[in-house]
Amino acid sequence: MSSAPSALVRRPSPHLADGLITHITRTPVDTAAALVQWQGYVDALTGAGWSTVEVAAAPEFADSAFVEDTVVMVGEVAVLTRPGAPERAGEPDATADTLAALGHPVRRMASGRLDGGDVLKVGDVVYVGRGGRTDAAGVAEFRRLVEPLGRRVVAVPISKVLHLKSAVTALPDGTIVGYPPLVDDPAFFPHFRPVPEEAGAHVVDLGGGRLLVAASAPRSAELLADLGYTPVPVDIQEFEKLEGCVTCLSVRLRVPPAGVAEAGTVPATQDRTTQ
Repeated sequence: MSSAPSALVRRPSPHLADGLITHITRTPVDTAAALVQWQGYVDALTGAGWSTVEVAAAPEFADSAFVEDTVVMVGEVAVLTRPGAPERAGEPDATADTLAALGHPVRRMASGRLDGGDVLKVGDVVYVGRGGRTDAAGVAEFRRLVEPLGRRVVAVPISKVLHLKSAVTALPDGTIVGYPPLVDDPAFFPHFRPVPEEAGAHVVDLGGGRLLVAASAPRSAELLADLGYTPVPVDIQEFEKLEGCVTCLSVRLRVPPAGVAEAGTVPATQDRTTQ
């Protein structure tokens, strides 16, 4: 592993247009444009100093570009999910292989259903959206695996969006940002700041005060800039047609495997950051 922070990404399936939707009306997806946008997303990561690792492409899985749903990183440990949609059940396998090859300990959920997009990490607290794709058994199983790692799991009801991180994400200081019409109850979060656009609720902390944000949320980007952050806009319009957002196209590996850290090649300084 290189000295740069790393992120897993997965090339879109040629069948992306057949991806699942739940809360929006289906509109045509341009798969060629989606591939260009995906490359732009990858370029935004690398331009911010991140290295990327491609999980093996899975053309048979229309939603496989949304790699975040397949695993939750808790420190160096990879917790493999059990996707809530039966059509996606096989997606975590290649993610597991990739992370194991990088040296990360891999733990698999043995019961319940949970998508990684339903998991928001803020310091030691892990919020888990309980909704359409994540069930109560999945929350309980995830809690069983994660709490021994020093995290506290808080279940959050969601009913208006596909995933928890479709409604809220977190700024580097721990403030939760969200689009109020899609948040069931902002009182679940100790510090909540509303944003003016749905896509503005989705940010990825790139480090150094930089925040990856969808190009479709310019007013939210202005708000973030006013708070002292540097927005890094990226066009993901074709993925938004499938309820995708900037968080779900990558898995950030902020903590290296223990052996790598001991070798001194990567500073293990971001164990409990947001996302």
